[in-house]
Amino acid sequence: MRPERRPVSEVWTALGSRFLPFADAASDTLPLSRLLRLSLFQVSVGMAMVLLTGTLNRVMIVELGMPAWLVALMVALPLVFAPLRALIGHRSDTHKSVLGWRRGPFIWFGSMFQFGGLALMPFALILLSGDTTGPAWVGPAGAALAFLLVGAGIHITQTAGLALASDLATEETRPRVVALLYIMLLFGMLVSSLVFGWLLHDFNTMILIQVIQGAGVVTMALNLIALWKQETQNRALTDPARERPAFGDTWRRLVADATTARLLAASGLGVAAFSMQDVLLEPYGAEMLAMTVSETTRLTALWALGALLGFALCSRQLSRGGEPHRLAGLGAVAGIAAFVLIILAEPAGVMGVFLLGAFLIGFGGGLFSVGTLTAMMAVARRHESGIALGAWGAVTATATGVAVSLGGALRDIINRLGTEGHLGLAFSGPAAGYTTVYVLEILLLFATLAVVGPLARHSLTSSNPQATKFGLAAYPG
Repeated sequence: MRPERRPVSEVWTALGSRFLPFADAASDTLPLSRLLRLSLFQVSVGMAMVLLTGTLNRVMIVELGMPAWLVALMVALPLVFAPLRALIGHRSDTHKSVLGWRRGPFIWFGSMFQFGGLALMPFALILLSGDTTGPAWVGPAGAALAFLLVGAGIHITQTAGLALASDLATEETRPRVVALLYIMLLFGMLVSSLVFGWLLHDFNTMILIQVIQGAGVVTMALNLIALWKQETQNRALTDPARERPAFGDTWRRLVADATTARLLAASGLGVAAFSMQDVLLEPYGAEMLAMTVSETTRLTALWALGALLGFALCSRQLSRGGEPHRLAGLGAVAGIAAFVLIILAEPAGVMGVFLLGAFLIGFGGGLFSVGTLTAMMAVARRHESGIALGAWGAVTATATGVAVSLGGALRDIINRLGTEGHLGLAFSGPAAGYTTVYVLEILLLFATLAVVGPLARHSLTSSNPQATKFGLAAYPG
């Protein structure tokens, strides 16, 4: 007898679920087309992040001649709102409104903050260039306000958007849905860096202003498309008479766990080590290797590609029962190799070594972030997930802000002391400040390995491989 043939539609469905990325994230309540449309808010967030840390930092330091410490402080300003993400998520969970929408208002106002910051930024750059008869402080103040608005918009939009995606997804598909959203964030960063690099190939101030203005318009368009008809009204959830739960007791139980405290310390150290160079990598390429604005902007694409590969490797290992603390440690080792290569790139004068180092920063950072986040998700299974993941986000965001500011200030201090001859001949060149920061990052990564090592022996995760299957159901950014 001839074997019974499967219908062609079933064959194509099976192929799609097997080979189409994240096809299994779709469900009857959240089809793939709607999910992809919702993910556009992550593209706008990635675009804003590239503009702040991949383009404007280099322009302000190199082309406008601003001190690196001041630029680092401005880039760190958006992180002021990052520790509030747990509160933002809680407020969207318990939002009181007669209209019945919880997440939509937060996404809308976050988008308006992003647009307002990007609309203000070109005028601040004009003032920073010296084209003004007003006081000198107006330009830096305007730029700081613009960075602050964009940062607030990013954190509000992303927190509420991830919560909305989690609401719309089923329990089975929720981890893969939000994993797709995180991939879209990196995709937005990758594409935006390539587009900005192409637009800024023949750099001048007017083109930069047009790019920033265009980014503001695209941000509003993407977020409106993403939000349109996504959230249904549910007046029972937003009833003004509903009481909000308190945080105090849950927070005290969380921080009383010594293992959790060690995990948070390791997360803060590692993120600080990877973040200290955030505003220095592009200027380093410009000053030490004579890279153009277009070439340094493309570094973000290289970093994002490394992060995607790190994400993929971590996802594969975790789905097979891998230990998240060991993966985080592997990310730290990759980071040490990355900064060694970047330090060697300047004396060797080989751009390929520098590019490989930039790639490994993304790869190691991706492994480390996903590993520590997955370990924190195991903690969340024993506590309230919002407070546990919110604590992880608060620690990593604060560490990032402090590290970015410290990196810029340290570069300026070392270069100035070296130029004045206080540090000897070895520190008299322009690379001294950058090299000092990179060496400090290597030391921080060694300290991270020392802290995270004992956690690998006392895993917080279940021995069941299914329990460690990777998902980013509440990834804070």
